[in-house]
Amino acid sequence: MNKTRVAVVGVGRLGGHHSRWYNKLPACELVGVYDTMPERSEAIATELQVKAFDNIESLLENVDALSIVTPTSTHHEVALQALERGKHVLIEKPITPSVAQAQELIAAAEKNNCTLTVGHIERFNPATLAMKTAQAAGLKPRFIEAHRLAAFNPRATDVAVILDLMVHDIDLALYFVQSEVKAIHASAVPVISEFADIANVRIEFENGAVANLTASRISLQAMRKMRIFGIASYYALDFATKTADLYNLVDGSAVENKPENASVFPLGDSGRSLLHRHEKEPADDDMLCRELEAFLRAVAGEAPVAVSGAEALAALEVALEVERVAQAGRLID
Repeated sequence: MNKTRVAVVGVGRLGGHHSRWYNKLPACELVGVYDTMPERSEAIATELQVKAFDNIESLLENVDALSIVTPTSTHHEVALQALERGKHVLIEKPITPSVAQAQELIAAAEKNNCTLTVGHIERFNPATLAMKTAQAAGLKPRFIEAHRLAAFNPRATDVAVILDLMVHDIDLALYFVQSEVKAIHASAVPVISEFADIANVRIEFENGAVANLTASRISLQAMRKMRIFGIASYYALDFATKTADLYNLVDGSAVENKPENASVFPLGDSGRSLLHRHEKEPADDDMLCRELEAFLRAVAGEAPVAVSGAEALAALEVALEVERVAQAGRLID
C-alpha cells in the first residue's frame, strides 16, 4: 500500500502534536515540517527524525498532503499555495478570517481535485459522537446552551474570541440543529487584547431551535460544556472530560430493554422513568488521532471528509456575523 506523504506547516504546541501523530500513523509517511521560527522546525525534525524544510515551496515539492497549523491570518496564503499545487489540505479552525478567502480555498480545492478539510476537532470528541448517536435515534435539539471558557493566552489574539474559541460551539450548534440561521443577537467585549475577549450570542434557527453560546479567554476557571434539550430529553456534554450524560424520559416497557450502561430512576406513580446513560472516552482513544486518520482516509478516497470546506464556511459566516452584531451594539466611551 502506498503511504500518503505528509508534512506539517506550523509546529508550535498543536502543530507538534500533529507531527507526532502523523509519525505514528501507518497510513502515512511524515516527510518533514516547516515553521517561520527555524528553531521550532529543527527541534521537531530532530525529535522525529524527519526533514526541517527551509521554505514552504520546497516542502510542497515533496508531499501529497499537509496540515496547516499556523495563525488564522496566514491560513489563506499557505492553503492556496498548497491547493494550487494539487496538495490535499487540513487547516486548523477557523478556515480563514474572511468569507471571501474561504470561498477561494473551496473553489481551488474543487478545481484541483484536492481534499480540503478543517480541524473542528470537537466533531471527534466522544461527547459529540454520543450526541450524534442519540440524534440518529430520533433526538431533535430544541435548546442548546454552551460555555467555553479559558485562561488568557496570547497564542490566538490575532482574532477575536469568537473565531478563536466560540467557533467550536457555533460549528457544533449548526452540526446538531441542521437548520438555517434565522436571527443572531450578540454582545462582545475586548478586555485584554485588541479584539473581543469575551462574547455571548443567541442564535435562533428557522426550525425554532435556539442556541445560547458564551466564550471567554479571560476566565480563571476553564470550562468546555454544552447542554442540549429536546422533547423529553436532556444531554450534558463535557468536552474537557470527553464525557456525556444522557437523560431520556421513557415509559415502563422501554426500561426492560435498557442498555447495560444505563440507570433508571422511576418518576413516582407516573408509569414513566428517567433513563440515564454515561458515555466516556476509551482510555486508548485520542481526538486528534481520529481527526488525522479521517483526513488520511478522505485523501485515499476511502471516506468523505469529516468537516467539509462548506461546513467550515457556514460556521465562519455565523461567527463573523456574531462579531458584526456585537460590534454594532458596543457601548461608546
